Amino acid sequence: KEEMHAPKVIAKGAGIIAEKIEEIAKSHGIPVIQNKKLAQALYKMVEIGEEIPAVLYQAVAEVLAYIYRLRGEMNE
Repeated sequence: KEEMHAPKVIAKGAGIIAEKIEEIAKSHGIPVIQNKKLAQALYKMVEIGEEIPAVLYQAVAEVLAYIYRLRGEMNE
């Protein structure tokens, strides 16, 4: 049986780097969600390529659920 893995951080940055990441995401049709507290926690706690820590599972799950709902509405 294959083990489930937590989502991984694939990019992170502050200031102009964060703005560039957001610009690239939008240009590829990736939804951008503003959640300052979660973004700050991820920035401090996780390096690029690492899975999110268990303490942030709930917050990340809420963001992912919101995105999945958005995508579902867009496909209707």
